[in-house]
Amino acid sequence: MKIISKKIIYPILSAFLVFSAVGCNKEDTSKEAAPQKTESSSEEATTKDLYTFDNNDYFTSVDWLKKNMGKDVIILDARSDKDYAKGHIPGAINVAWQSLSKVSGKPGDKDWGTLLDPKELSAEFRKLGIKKDSKVVVYGNKSAWGEDGRLVWSLKRAGIDARILNGGYDLWTADKLETTKEVPKPEESDLLLTAVSPDANITTEELKKDYDQYKIIDVREKEEYDGATKYGEARGGHLPNAINITFNQLYNEDGTIKSSKEIEKILEKAGIKKDDRIVTYCTAGIRSAHMTLALENAGYKNVQNYDASFYEWAGDEVNKLEKK
Repeated sequence: MKIISKKIIYPILSAFLVFSAVGCNKEDTSKEAAPQKTESSSEEATTKDLYTFDNNDYFTSVDWLKKNMGKDVIILDARSDKDYAKGHIPGAINVAWQSLSKVSGKPGDKDWGTLLDPKELSAEFRKLGIKKDSKVVVYGNKSAWGEDGRLVWSLKRAGIDARILNGGYDLWTADKLETTKEVPKPEESDLLLTAVSPDANITTEELKKDYDQYKIIDVREKEEYDGATKYGEARGGHLPNAINITFNQLYNEDGTIKSSKEIEKILEKAGIKKDDRIVTYCTAGIRSAHMTLALENAGYKNVQNYDASFYEWAGDEVNKLEKK
């Protein structure tokens, strides 16, 4: 989950992006853009102490996870493998978003970075011990790229009960809860998916068909929106009429999600209403998947993630772009 207290500069996506779904290097390939600090007034920001929800369809609390560990709850750590090796929540399995995505070829190729087909996705879930009726909690950290949201979005499309840990690893360690370096060995499941839901996603073709019917949110940083090409994009700019709302604007400095009321104010200011048809995108559909879940949690029920995102759109010169 993504709230940054200082500006961080990441290396450009390079040849390391060309890897297999099983053997990806998360430290080099899970990043899209370095977010900047999001400012919010103290009278607007929610904090851990003021945030009252415990467990719902999209988020679960540190307290809930602490009480339910060991009760058939599968915990996934979406951080880099290096961060995972330094310490993680007991029982957590380290998972890269790329392992559930099509990453052969290069960014910008048709369907690069989109969700795996049901058969391949089933195989990845089986390795993690995930069953159809599993309860899954996924966590990241606030200086990351929303990979926890991307994993939850992927799981939900397969019909799995998955939630983001509100506040992530940062809040877990801030509360001085137990961590470990022990790596669990999950028992392989027999899960076999026959389909994944298309409802939470939109393809390039679908987006172009009814383009003017959508409110399109570009969740990247402003410099990317304005035209910077920092991560191997074929061209710079943003989709026509897209509204720039960086996904970390929806989070507090402690990494917790803002209240639904606060999120509604942010979207109202940008001219977006609850009943609008909303499409989110970023560079590779990671931050935008996270934004999709946050908006749905806040009551926006007609939201779709464009998971092919800017890489695919910019990769086809037929598609129009705008620049500031």
